[in-house]
Amino acid sequence: MASVPSLASTVQQRLADGLSAALPDAASADPLLRRSDRADFQANGILALAKQLKGNPRELATKVVEAIPANDVLKEIEVSGPGFLNITVTDRAIVETLAARAADARLGVPFSESAGTTVIDYAQPNVAKEMHVGHLRSAVIGAAMVEILEFTGETVVRRHHIGDWGTQFGMLIQYLIEHPHELDHKAEDGAEVSGEEAMSNLNRLYKASRALFDSDEEFKTRARARVVDLQAGDEETLALWQRFVDESKIYFYSVFDKLDMDIRDGDVVGESGYNDMLTETCRILEESGVAVRSEGALCVFFDDVKGPDGNPTPLIVQKSDGGFGYAATDLSAIRDRVQNLKATSLLYVVDARQSLHFKMVFETARRAGWLNDEVKAVQLAFGTVLGKDGKPFKTREGETVRLVDLLDEAVDRATAVVREKAEKVGLSETEIVENGQYVGIGAVKYADLSTSASRDYKFDLDQMVSLNGDTSVYLQYAYARIKSIFGKAGDRTPAAHPELELAPAERALGLHLDRFAETVSEAATEYAPHKLTAYLYQLASLYTTFYDQCPVIKPEPAQEVAENRLFLCDLTARTLHQGMALLGIRTPERL
Repeated sequence: MASVPSLASTVQQRLADGLSAALPDAASADPLLRRSDRADFQANGILALAKQLKGNPRELATKVVEAIPANDVLKEIEVSGPGFLNITVTDRAIVETLAARAADARLGVPFSESAGTTVIDYAQPNVAKEMHVGHLRSAVIGAAMVEILEFTGETVVRRHHIGDWGTQFGMLIQYLIEHPHELDHKAEDGAEVSGEEAMSNLNRLYKASRALFDSDEEFKTRARARVVDLQAGDEETLALWQRFVDESKIYFYSVFDKLDMDIRDGDVVGESGYNDMLTETCRILEESGVAVRSEGALCVFFDDVKGPDGNPTPLIVQKSDGGFGYAATDLSAIRDRVQNLKATSLLYVVDARQSLHFKMVFETARRAGWLNDEVKAVQLAFGTVLGKDGKPFKTREGETVRLVDLLDEAVDRATAVVREKAEKVGLSETEIVENGQYVGIGAVKYADLSTSASRDYKFDLDQMVSLNGDTSVYLQYAYARIKSIFGKAGDRTPAAHPELELAPAERALGLHLDRFAETVSEAATEYAPHKLTAYLYQLASLYTTFYDQCPVIKPEPAQEVAENRLFLCDLTARTLHQGMALLGIRTPERL
């Protein structure tokens, strides 16, 4: 589909025309246009061009400016310093550009028909284990990247690489065989158990089986034999293993539902999903010479990866006892995602502490030819969630914080904040509860996404649900405030009036609205959702200034001014709504 030109692209074209007319030998030069605090835009490309042409940059810049014909886009171009161009656009150009964006359902964000296929590996809980605060970031960041990439035209395949295989299942399955009613699904009234009840069942069974494993040698022997049965594909053992997976999914989905996140069953392909590929993966790596036998294990060595003793630290693909580690599974997953899913990009939303592992896995896949110039793999590494004290987030007893407890507390805090304002707005109890969910979960997601993924961040619920500062609540209230304006507008409707002169606050808001498409593009190409959150926070801040300085309803401005301001309000609301949706955050109409 044809994209809606931004002010930046229009200004870029005018400068390119001027360059071509003034300096024919430099017709293809890039003006290096960027947004500026000194003017609306600044172009720095003439400095490099002057070196190339061995000319005076200020003289060349002046020539270029003189070659640009009068037009209705560029109001003023000032030659500054050693040849910078400070560019101010006309108010007409701002409003006309925004009107074109408003007429587009996608608000000017291009949709690429020729984009590739990205497989995103995110939200990876472990079967039979409780989700904790450490699982939050992979889920939230991954879900946002799914939405952002899909919105720009990328074909996205979700993959939830859950931990559903390993030696602990021998212990769990053997215990269940000997205590067959521990995972009975029905509650007393015959209904299915809830996610919380499912996790309670799993926790109880895990603790009991672990205690028996540690205290009873005969049980330990039977449990280890059961691991062999599982890996050999014994029918009874696999059926019981599947019960653990199914019970865990009841729990997982209940947590993801709290997070207002869509997790589809077909996208859950755990470690077990690649079992049938492991032997062949090892064979390919060994026969191609990518991996070699060392002390009985199949290993891949790297010149730049050494242990504390100075000796090379290999990636172990197959252990000396014939067992397979994480590397074999991850390499098999890459084979599957590239060869069967036809991925052009693999994005792994995984804790930064696993960076060395993935660096070695990706390099091994490159040596094997599974990754190349056409297929890339990237780890979107994320930092740690910290408590207010700046240390890893724990309970007062030093335990890891359960994710459901954290989410429930966020919703409780947010509901209290909504309730304080409810009477003024006239919210019903149903709306208070619903908005409390949206505000609480939005606060948790926004706090995570507003920090660069690679950095640690402090989890501070008091700050997260604050109406002031860089929070999702601030953005949600800005959106609700705009919606309330339209309830008071009477028969006045939004309409763009390019002929009007804009007040400074209108101008600043308009120029920022124009940046939405380029911001979404940056967030997509750089895998940086924090850039979108920063944009939205600034948009809400600029709107607050506009609202304070530019009356929309009272005192009543002239009709054309009112319509143009309502137009800016409407486009701001639509941009906030769309931007927040890409982050997985709801925007209530009344708050």
